[in-house]
Formats: sequence, structure tokens, C-alpha cells
Amino acid sequence: MLLARRHPLSIITKGALILRDLDLLRELAERQLVSVFISVTSLDEKLKRTLEPRAASPQARLRVVRELTSAGVPVGVMVAPVIPALTDHEVEHVLEAAAAAGARRAAFLMLRLPHEVAALFEQWLRVHYPARADRVLNHVRAMRGGRLNDPRFGKRMRGEGAYAAMVGARFASACRRLGLNQGAAPQLDTLQFEREPDAPRQAGLFD
Repeated sequence: MLLARRHPLSIITKGALILRDLDLLRELAERQLVSVFISVTSLDEKLKRTLEPRAASPQARLRVVRELTSAGVPVGVMVAPVIPALTDHEVEHVLEAAAAAGARRAAFLMLRLPHEVAALFEQWLRVHYPARADRVLNHVRAMRGGRLNDPRFGKRMRGEGAYAAMVGARFASACRRLGLNQGAAPQLDTLQFEREPDAPRQAGLFD
């Protein structure tokens, strides 16, 4: 339906099942209607198995990047979430692997722990990485004004303070070195969109 109606879309995923639709994605890309970001948290398979047990392996995600790139689909990598004192040392390694697989763009998100997620994550930390748990949580609080989450727009995804600035600077430096994020990001073509002829039309605001 998306292709039939020429509907542009962006996809962010940590799964490999996206390759089932490679032919469709290729055709959408030829019409400048799709972009994809693959989320990679860590290249450490052991950490991935405990943190994201049902998600694709790091190598499977990099394979997705390679195959999408080969098919002409604009693809980038989302280094997310960056977990202080646990995965932060991998930022450059993830970007290097992504660039080698063919990614041309990258972004990152710092760990945020809203609502019930905070208690679940702390429990996970104390079970799997007890020696690092307090250090991880203290870094998060330092980036979030003393809390585990800061919902403010423009702050919640990156954090504030010296640690957040350091990770951001490392990320930017690695992207420059690897040729990532060079030039303007690919723009999706919204002018091709075709309405379903029989679809109901939304009334005007003052009708």
C-alpha cells in the first residue's frame, strides 16, 4: 500500500526481518521514498543476549546494513542507547563497523529511564553487572539533573553536563573520521503521494 500510494516513510529497527521486504524497499528507494536506521546498542554478543535477548545479533544487524546499502536503500546506524560505564566505550567501534558495512549516516541517543523503565533497568543492572550498577546510575543522574530521566524536549535524548558533552564530542569526532553524516541528509519525496480515491476526506477546521 505504501508503494502503491507513493507514501514516504522512515524506519528505525533493531531487527533483521526487514530484509524480507528488500525488493519493496529497493523500489521505494528508487523513488526516493524510504530511509532506514538500524539500532545497534553494542557489539558485545554476551551483553546483547542479556540486554536485548529477543533482538537480532550485532552481526545480523550489520548484515542488514550491508544488504540495504547494496540494494541502494539509504541506511544509517543509531547507536542507542549509549549506556554510561557499560557501552559508552563502544561508540567508536560501533561507528567503525557501521561505516565498514556501508552506512553513511549515524546518530546516537543517551540512556533515559522514564517511569517503570527505571526500576526494571536497575534490577537488570544489579543482577548482571552489580559492580558497575551504582556507577552507571550515578552517570545517568549527572546527565539528568539528579534524576534518572529528564523529559524536556531537546534534552531527553542527549542529556546535559560534562559526561554527555564528552560522549557527544567523541561521537562527532568519529563520524568526521569515518566520513559519516557528510553533506545533507537524504530527503524523502513527499510530492509523489497519491490519496486513495475513495478514502474519506477530513473536514476543514471551520466547516
